[in-house]
Amino acid sequence: MGLPLEGVRVLDLSRLLPGGFCSLLLADFGADVLKVEDTGQGDYIRWAPPYYEGAEQSAKSAMFLSLNRNKRSIRIDLKSEAGREVLLRLVRDYDVVLESFRPGVLDRLGVGYERMKLQNPGIVYCAISGYGQTGPKRDASGHDMNYLGLIGLLGLTGEKDGGPVQAAGQIADIGGGSLMAAFGIMAALRERDGAPGKPGSGEGQFVDISMADGALSWLAMVAGSYFADGAVPRRGEQLLAGSVICYRPYECSDGWVTLGALEPKFWQAWCRGVGREELIETQFEKPGSAAHEQVIEVFKGRTRAEWTQFASENDCCLEPVLEIDEALSSELVREREMVVELDQPGAQSPVRQLGIPVKLDRTPGAHDRLPGPALGEHTEEVLRDAGYSDEEIAKLIEQGAIAVAAPSKQDAFLA
Repeated sequence: MGLPLEGVRVLDLSRLLPGGFCSLLLADFGADVLKVEDTGQGDYIRWAPPYYEGAEQSAKSAMFLSLNRNKRSIRIDLKSEAGREVLLRLVRDYDVVLESFRPGVLDRLGVGYERMKLQNPGIVYCAISGYGQTGPKRDASGHDMNYLGLIGLLGLTGEKDGGPVQAAGQIADIGGGSLMAAFGIMAALRERDGAPGKPGSGEGQFVDISMADGALSWLAMVAGSYFADGAVPRRGEQLLAGSVICYRPYECSDGWVTLGALEPKFWQAWCRGVGREELIETQFEKPGSAAHEQVIEVFKGRTRAEWTQFASENDCCLEPVLEIDEALSSELVREREMVVELDQPGAQSPVRQLGIPVKLDRTPGAHDRLPGPALGEHTEEVLRDAGYSDEEIAKLIEQGAIAVAAPSKQDAFLA
């Protein structure tokens, strides 16, 4: 049985996390993803430490490899006319273009969506940007925390009397950008190609993904409540964000645990399990109450391991707060195959990465079809497949329109 996205061809012009994670999802399920990188340093994340020693210089970054397995790489100078012609020639034979430049960058270079559409009317063009292709913030720079702050999510995260708390994961980049882009691409392909009993249009379209829009959609229930009653939600006052004592993290004697006893049966199970049935009626009291202080003291009286054992005996939605090393070595992660290994050419040890989060029972994804590509590793191969002769490829290299070998010098990732 083949992979479900076999035959889908993606030109990925993006860099760093949002586009990289989106195309990783597509690649793991069989899409042919070609990273289109510049003739300088390429995707900046290639040079981010730590490194897998022994691997090729441009493909030894652990962060780069975590986002770029199952992809190929070509280097094109889009600032040159010959380089732009190479890109447009490739567009003819691809289904999807993915980019994450500020709005208008490719248009100014003469290879934006309208120009690509002339080459291939069926192209699905997906642009991930901070604030979208329209609106007052269209040209503004930003990062994950900026988007979360602007759309209200960051302001709602944290304790009532404290400041906003930054998340360790990139909610806007991945949740608002990568995942929305992958969905938008698949929806556009389905409309183009049709479904059983419904012929497709045969036409591509522009998929406009704003990381701010996508992150805002995570507040669907919060916004829905506000629209209904007009009550402005505040930090620490949301049911699922710290306002009730039955649904909070608690410190124990040697760490932290989470108690998610929202339903009365779970709260009752916890209260009875600790021999404090008088607390049952206090389930929805606020932090800082007398009941809250009592719950805090109960949790401090046991270790994290003891609470984990308690949870196995009392069904009350209680779990330990693990450090990342503990989580990655846990039975849950192991049994769900969420840590995988693959061989990277030259690396002294197998590369460990996160596995595929979407589990299909008949056509599961494959994390190890291709190792992470060296910068420009597939330039000549791709151009030959596109119909270029060896002489034409040599001329393009001489002109600087394309490049093959990776640069010997690496720049600091955050320089």
